Amino acid sequence: MFYAGFDMLFSILFPILFLVVLGMILYTIIGNISTWNKNNHSPRLTVPATVVAKRTEVSRHHTDDTMAHTFTTYYVTFQVESGDRMELTVSGSDYGMLVEGDIGKLSFQGTRYLGFERS
Repeated sequence: MFYAGFDMLFSILFPILFLVVLGMILYTIIGNISTWNKNNHSPRLTVPATVVAKRTEVSRHHTDDTMAHTFTTYYVTFQVESGDRMELTVSGSDYGMLVEGDIGKLSFQGTRYLGFERS
């Protein structure tokens, strides 16, 4: 009796769970492609800006009980002349070269960081 109910519950929940996970994966992929496409169609701009903040985000992914991979994402917040701020993802080497308070010219395309030249 118990097993028959479990089999029925499993036969209903498994396809729903599978579809939810598949939907989340597709949503992420479509969102990333959309952002990439939007950035490619945005103009390349170079504007005066100031580095106002820096932060990192560390994530760890476990592949099994003995292996884990750590990934660090680097973010820098720039303030442009109008007072607007934008946080862009940068490479680790660019992150290391930028200091809060740096003034210069920020080059970007949509949400894609292209470079920063100090004045």
